[in-house]
Amino acid sequence: MHPSKLRPVLAIRLFADDTKAFGPGVATLLHHVDALHSLRAAAAAMGMAYSKAWRITKESEALLGFALLDSVTGGKNGGGARLTPEARAFLARYDAYTAALRAASDALFRVHFPEEG
Repeated sequence: MHPSKLRPVLAIRLFADDTKAFGPGVATLLHHVDALHSLRAAAAAMGMAYSKAWRITKESEALLGFALLDSVTGGKNGGGARLTPEARAFLARYDAYTAALRAASDALFRVHFPEEG
């Protein structure tokens, strides 16, 4: 049996004291909200219960100290959600940070595990 090729996989989580404030799940959820304009649709796209999406969004907001979503309830157009300006800026910084870490990790992996490259 031929061994599988190894590769590094990073999951970047940001903590406030000992509590996770933000990570890949919330980031993915926000990207879906941005594309679908709905927390419910974003949760469904991820196979996540709406109640969980709502809970992790509220927990993250409390720890970060700012709202992530502006929500519109019901009405003629059925409501929806969009990212707040603070959330959009924070998500862009998180995405840039994780991309830089992954690039550095890939470079270090090639140094320390050259047989896998």
